[in-house]
Amino acid sequence: MPAERDLPPNEVHALGNPARRALTGAGLTTWDAVDAAPDSDLLALHGFGPKALRILRDGSAGRE
Repeated sequence: MPAERDLPPNEVHALGNPARRALTGAGLTTWDAVDAAPDSDLLALHGFGPKALRILRDGSAGRE
């Protein structure tokens, strides 16, 4: 999934549509915003669950 890291987090194709819409609705459209958001805040978003969190955190781990 290295190419996914070049996309904004709300466009990562491995995420389901509900998770992408949740990020967009919450204004979390940059990696900096997602990295700064606590896991509990992300999981509180409607449509964003543990799988989406794992995908984003694993995807952002090697980014830079």
